[in-house]
Amino acid sequence: MAPTIAGLDVSRETMADLETYAALVTKWTPTINLIARGSVADLWDRHITDSAQLYRHVPQSYQKWTDIGSGGGFPGIVMAIIAKTTQPDAQFVLIESDQRKATFLRTVTRELSLSVEVIADRIENVPPQTADVVSARALTALSGLIPLTKRHLSPNGVALLHKGRQSQQEVAEAQKNWSFDLEDYPSFTDPEARIIALRRIESIVK
Repeated sequence: MAPTIAGLDVSRETMADLETYAALVTKWTPTINLIARGSVADLWDRHITDSAQLYRHVPQSYQKWTDIGSGGGFPGIVMAIIAKTTQPDAQFVLIESDQRKATFLRTVTRELSLSVEVIADRIENVPPQTADVVSARALTALSGLIPLTKRHLSPNGVALLHKGRQSQQEVAEAQKNWSFDLEDYPSFTDPEARIIALRRIESIVK
């Protein structure tokens, strides 16, 4: 029977890569604070499974995925690990301004042979990526996140974003300045959190 994570059937190779990644996060966190030290014991539920659920909402096919504010690799590295077997031709770009975290991301990429490019710069300084999918988790409120997302998203692409209990308020605030098509999904790991998918993002400010 195939292993599952966040309701997804994954290969044994994928699960083995996720376990290697979890071990690397645990090893590096005391040095560079990849995740809150208090959440290391809950690494699988709070970070890996929470990230993996995003893959339930990906387009059937995509070529380029850009993860902004990647931090320790949630969800970008988790997505790249899953895609290694499900979408092997896809290219992932992870944007992370913290040089030490970028070094960690490159280490994981090398050790797991992932199709990942790590860019160590501020999101707004990176040339537009024209990605089919843009993801972000625990980065900033939606009003601040949308311009960063739109910068790197292709016109027909989708932004997949983790949002917390303030999701509805953030959407309402963002709609004062932006129009977008919205799909809203319950979180697999937190009854108060949401996964939101945005398409056709346009500014409505003159």
